[in-house]
Amino acid sequence: MRQRESFPPQPLPAVVPKLFGFEIDVPAHSYGPAVRPYWLLHYVTAGFGTFVTEGETYTVTPGSLFVIPPEIETFYCGDAVNTWDYIWIGFDADTVPDALRQPVVSCPAAGQIFEDMKRCGELSDGKIAFLTAKLYELFALLTEQGTPQPPQYVAQAISCMESEYMLDLSVGSLADRLGLDRSYFSTLFQRETGVAPGKYLTRLRLEKAAQLLTAAQPVATVARSCGYMDPAVFTRAFRRHFGVSPREYRTKNTMDDHE
Repeated sequence: MRQRESFPPQPLPAVVPKLFGFEIDVPAHSYGPAVRPYWLLHYVTAGFGTFVTEGETYTVTPGSLFVIPPEIETFYCGDAVNTWDYIWIGFDADTVPDALRQPVVSCPAAGQIFEDMKRCGELSDGKIAFLTAKLYELFALLTEQGTPQPPQYVAQAISCMESEYMLDLSVGSLADRLGLDRSYFSTLFQRETGVAPGKYLTRLRLEKAAQLLTAAQPVATVARSCGYMDPAVFTRAFRRHFGVSPREYRTKNTMDDHE
């Protein structure tokens, strides 16, 4: 059985590769502020970095592209501990997919395309044609995928805390669940919320505990219900946060309710 497809005329964008390369295990490598006369894409395969463009700062993670359009001033720097690896390609184009109109694009599926681009080093006269084909393949992927959004790591972490604060939840287990290095996760969380994740989780647990105490629940029950298996540890944490013991807090708030 034969299957045929026909395609309506649709001109392809003009794409001309300008340069290609990759970096491996580069600690705290930075470039800029600088502008370029062509498009430049960096695909991060490992590690983390910071990308600054048009007054905004973005954290770039593995599986993401950061996009440098022509004549736009940018700066980027790798993490000193979680050193990054990335692959880049520069090109001229009369138009690009809408996804590349945002500074950072999460697109893990593009990883294989960028890895394939490394094969251009095996070619001589065919390099330009090969890289052009790979750029068209990338454009097709981004067009079909639409405009992917960067992962909302902090929002996901907060959602987990609010749903599971009563369980044996820790900063390390949250980072593992998100697929992030613990120190990087802590830095990212504090950057977006102004509070370290451990402190955020503790505050959430204690505020939930205060609500249960005003409902006349026993202190040991409240402790277990808010993720503290040891009531003594709970009491010390509660006193540090509220300035009074759980029993004193319950007595005071119960009395206030009847005044």
